Formats: sequence, C-alpha cells, structure tokens
Amino acid sequence: MNLWDIAEVDAPPGSPAVLHSDEGAARVVAMRLAAGDELQEHQVHEHAWLHVHDGEVEIVQDGQTTSGSAGFLAHFEPHERHEVRATSDSTLILFLAPWPGEGRNEDFDA
Repeated sequence: MNLWDIAEVDAPPGSPAVLHSDEGAARVVAMRLAAGDELQEHQVHEHAWLHVHDGEVEIVQDGQTTSGSAGFLAHFEPHERHEVRATSDSTLILFLAPWPGEGRNEDFDA
C-alpha cells in the first residue's frame, strides 16, 4: 500500500510532484497553482482526471467556463483540449491513465 498526505506533499507552484507511476497503468501527480496561475490550453495523450483537493479553479473548454472547488472532479478524454485557471491558491491531483498514453513523448515527466 502507498499512502500520501496531500497537504504535506512538496509540490511548490510550478513544480508538480509525481506521487506514483506504473508503466502500463497510471500516473498520479500533485500540483499547486497560486491564485491567478494557469495551465494554458493543453491536451494529454491519456485519459485525465483532475481533482481539486483544495482551492478553486476554472476549467475553460470550447469557450465554456466551469468552476470547481474542493472535491470537484473533471474527466478529459485523450487529446481533449482544455485550460485550468486557479481563482484561489489551489492543490490539484491529476490521474493519467493508461500511462504512458499512445504517442506520448518519453522525455516528458508530468
């Protein structure tokens, strides 16, 4: 069993922490965004689940904005483009599966 106290994970803004990574299964990443910071429009090769552990974010996709706070969970299909903005200091957990997704650049860590 692996255990993490998300509040204690060392992941300062701009430095995501890989909590767990299983080749062929999934990767779990913790990240913090300071209020006003964003993950500019992007996509990943895997299914992505974004969980807001604390704080508040806005997800922008296809011109639509959705707000989420602690406990919010969003799922994105592979290659689904989106943007994430922190409206307050936020801690996010990202689940990527299967890891690595087809076509992923092997040099990419997050």
